[in-house]
Amino acid sequence: MTITFAREEIQQTINMIQKENLDIRTITMGISLLDCSSDDIGKLETKIYDKITKNAGRLVEVGEQISARYGIPIINKRVSVTPIAIAAAQMNSEEMVRIAKALNKAAREIGINFIGGFSALVQKGFTNGDLALIDSIPQALSETEFVCSSVNIGTTKAGINMDAVLKMGKIILKSAQLTADNDGIAAAKLVVFCNAPEDNPFMAGAFHGVGEPERVINVGVSGPGVVAKVVKEHPNADFSELSNLIKQTSFKITRMGELIGRAASKSLNVPFGIVDLSLAPTPAIGDSVAEILENMGLERCGTHGTTAALALLNDAVKKGGAMASSHVGGLSGAFIPVSEDAGMVRAVEEGALTLDKLEAMTCVCSVGLDMIALPGDVSAETISAIIADEAAIGMINKKTTAVRVIPAIGKQAGDRVEFGGLLGGAPIIAIHPYSSNLFVHRGGRIPAPIISLTN
Repeated sequence: MTITFAREEIQQTINMIQKENLDIRTITMGISLLDCSSDDIGKLETKIYDKITKNAGRLVEVGEQISARYGIPIINKRVSVTPIAIAAAQMNSEEMVRIAKALNKAAREIGINFIGGFSALVQKGFTNGDLALIDSIPQALSETEFVCSSVNIGTTKAGINMDAVLKMGKIILKSAQLTADNDGIAAAKLVVFCNAPEDNPFMAGAFHGVGEPERVINVGVSGPGVVAKVVKEHPNADFSELSNLIKQTSFKITRMGELIGRAASKSLNVPFGIVDLSLAPTPAIGDSVAEILENMGLERCGTHGTTAALALLNDAVKKGGAMASSHVGGLSGAFIPVSEDAGMVRAVEEGALTLDKLEAMTCVCSVGLDMIALPGDVSAETISAIIADEAAIGMINKKTTAVRVIPAIGKQAGDRVEFGGLLGGAPIIAIHPYSSNLFVHRGGRIPAPIISLTN
């Protein structure tokens, strides 16, 4: 497939890159590990390491070559693999930690930023491999640098596995405790999903689904700064006009993403998968989803009207991307990770943005409660209740929702955590003081909604 660009479109893209923080956030190679299966841990470690380094050994080199050729920054090069709970189903928890270290070694060898897929899919129950992997997560993430983990605990078709929800509250808290001297960084590499997509290139939730090919290239674009500028330049546009302006901008961003993805696909001789056109913010000033919403006329992100503004933004981004490419996938829309968005951080600091308002916003955005620092004395049951609320939103609305929260051990609401890099830093947000213990300990499965009966 050949993608052609008009001269004017090329100049617009150059301006977006130079002045508005436009970039390719990630090129992610998905790799199937299904053929690595072995009941011998030593052989399994070797097979996994060899397959990743063989297939993705040139990923960073190719990414840098493409970036130089087109003049487009490619910020991250990543790998996602088959959920390890499936690929290593015969292993126990100690052996799962060894596999995480093999993944970490492979990531270091090929020079990528993160490797995702230390994952389990438990929406209807646990296999032995699922339990082994989940129990190993705190140690695995605290003893590795590049490994990211995700657990899918619900779907619209299956309902919500509340036993898994309760377990993940404990796992998140323990992950934070094991890395308390680094503001709970292990928890920042762990996400709990409802309706997890199998082709998501973004971390920490990327994994290579069992329905995916042997290898694939997925691309995640960005561009909050570009959209924020367009909105700011049209203060008198009504909402219909504003939606069209955002769609046009999203169209251009998505076309650029597919161009880069197909170039990487050709150079690596790996099939092209999808473009995830999510607006993914960074801590940099001017690269903020919150700023887009404020440019629509809100004094501060989080005030009344924020959810409506985010709904318009998310819908327009999806429509523009769908017109630009037939291979849109992943999450695609607008992310609201607090620590990674300077505007969101400011809104929390000023008291405009609360956990409850963030939850309301997740009804209309692409993911969920993302990169939110919680007080260090939060209970595992409260974390589980937060996960259950988000999963319910995803299940009922047939959309992906997720929770990536970081208990800041030894700190309280109003203090700060600092992770550095794209993960940024954030003030610790207040939570409700009332208990959800009896609720989350009921166990069992919240049944799938009636809308799941679509066959």
